[in-house]
Amino acid sequence: MPVAVVANPKGGVGKTTLATNLAGYFAARDHAVMLGDTDRQQSSREWLALRPATARPILTWDISADHIAKPPRGTTHVVLDTPAGLHGWRLADLIRLAGHVIVPLQPSMFDILATQAFLRKLADEKPVRHGEAKVGVVGMRVDMRTRAAEQLQRFVQGLQIPILGYLRDTQNYVQLAAHGLTLWDVAPSRVARDVEQWRGILDWLDAPTEHASPVPATA
Repeated sequence: MPVAVVANPKGGVGKTTLATNLAGYFAARDHAVMLGDTDRQQSSREWLALRPATARPILTWDISADHIAKPPRGTTHVVLDTPAGLHGWRLADLIRLAGHVIVPLQPSMFDILATQAFLRKLADEKPVRHGEAKVGVVGMRVDMRTRAAEQLQRFVQGLQIPILGYLRDTQNYVQLAAHGLTLWDVAPSRVARDVEQWRGILDWLDAPTEHASPVPATA
């Protein structure tokens, strides 16, 4: 079962935006997708409460602060949204579940420094070292014309981790989130530029891997 974990210990970097839109992508492809929210703020769960009944279904389940739950039987794809400050045994538990770890990163020096340390921790996790979990970085709210964007590009070029793409700062994400929707729930012509920026992320996720992270399901 494919499991994608969206993680960065820095708050406000766009984790929930990535997680909800990724879940929306899987749902649009008719997968039985489960969006798990390990953040105490429960932003993803609140977003799901806004999702209209006419939209393709995305399910969730309760995850306590001290327990990483198993998805219900019948789930084919899992996306996990994670809290700020993620570290220690909770990070290790999530990485053991993951086939892919997506790290959102904004073009600010504070975010870059915090994320640099986190990426070092990820690299030390056994599933990552053994190639069982793949790690990729996504630039969030990036205006490629700015000096900050150049700084972000220089940083990611020095990583031994793929940069999956750069997502622009647009009201499309804000407006869609307010209605429990994603890029894949509206007319393609309305969000064509944004969908194109996801191509690298989706190609990376859809590429065949030698290891499929086993996640037992519960009834």
